[in-house]
Amino acid sequence: MSQPRADQLDPAVLAALGHLELVARWVVDGFITGLHRSPRKGFSVEFAEHRPYMPGDDLRYLDWRIAGRADRWVVKQFEEETNARAMLVLDVSAYMQWTGDPSRLSKLAYAERLASAMALLLLRQRDAVGLVRFDAGLRDVVPPRSQRGQWRRLVAAFGEPGGGTASNVGDALAAAGKLVRRPGFVVLLSDLLTDPAPAADAARTLRARGHEVLVLHVMDPAERDFPESGEARYRDPESGHEVPASPGDVRTTYRTTVQEALADWKAALGRAGARYALAYTDEPFGRALRHLVGVNGRGAMV
Repeated sequence: MSQPRADQLDPAVLAALGHLELVARWVVDGFITGLHRSPRKGFSVEFAEHRPYMPGDDLRYLDWRIAGRADRWVVKQFEEETNARAMLVLDVSAYMQWTGDPSRLSKLAYAERLASAMALLLLRQRDAVGLVRFDAGLRDVVPPRSQRGQWRRLVAAFGEPGGGTASNVGDALAAAGKLVRRPGFVVLLSDLLTDPAPAADAARTLRARGHEVLVLHVMDPAERDFPESGEARYRDPESGHEVPASPGDVRTTYRTTVQEALADWKAALGRAGARYALAYTDEPFGRALRHLVGVNGRGAMV
């Protein structure tokens, strides 16, 4: 019986087995193992150079002459494969630190591990990757690079503090766009507890400049379901505002409001030309990681 791949495991269980950097490596190794290569990724244009063979590469494009002569496994790389530029934009505001169940990862812990796996996956295919961490303002900005030391710079940035009392998504996307000069792609990971209009405007600007935009809406299942509990007082960790409520009295209205909010985000980002997908914190990382493969930009076509 085959062993389960790391990208298919419960994210909380996987996170308990190792630190962020190790989890990212496990997830990427498992994801590459299970990924069916797209027929659209054609190696169909002019030859550019060789690169080292990596697990998952199509064996048809191994250079057997070099393998036989120098005992080195290399793959022919074509112009279509040359470096793309990607920016990961990570929301680190206070509400991202929330979880509806102690057995699950917080939204931020989930998003950090997912973003780190995305970064490693892109770096392994020689794409330039950068990072913007933000809350009410910009926390960290790591310009996109593809050099060997970039992975360490990104891992260090993930360990920096956040926790501001708001999410300025529009400014964060704008900052990311300034760092991707030629057409590339931008991936936003956020719980989107903010007004859709500034984010949609920023996404529209990025699209007008030729960038692909993927928005991963990170949610805890409890935010979707509003689970059963007794009388309680609900507190917003960002504003401090408190509301006493009985779940039975507000559940139906709450669920309707959530569905309307999700529909608003999907519609606003769709009109802006961005891709939108939900990423629940109890779902395996591989499921969310597959959305990256769907982005049209070459850099995401793993």
